[in-house]
Amino acid sequence: MDHRTERIAEALREELAELVEYEMTDPRVSGVVVTAVHISPDKHHAHVRIGFTAESAEKEALEALDHARNFLRRQLASRLEMYRIPDLHFEADISADLGARMEQLLKRVRKGRPRE
Repeated sequence: MDHRTERIAEALREELAELVEYEMTDPRVSGVVVTAVHISPDKHHAHVRIGFTAESAEKEALEALDHARNFLRRQLASRLEMYRIPDLHFEADISADLGARMEQLLKRVRKGRPRE
């Protein structure tokens, strides 16, 4: 990924995180965290990785974000000075779940407890 694409991805991640956390009123997206944005080489598609907290339901949150896709693109267009806002595709970030699980396992190892 070139430097410009990385800058665009980071700007999209920051703005989407703010939009999802503070602007969306849908209760299904509470506890949702934007973890990463990957942009296609042609810059027409942005794959938005979403992390979930324990209380948020993954399927419902992804449906809510898909439903709000056009609202989010309009908001991004007004906030960012870009020629074209990429199409947004939301997907669960399994590495966020794996990270939490790894942290839990490391705590157990440090305490000397056996695996469950």
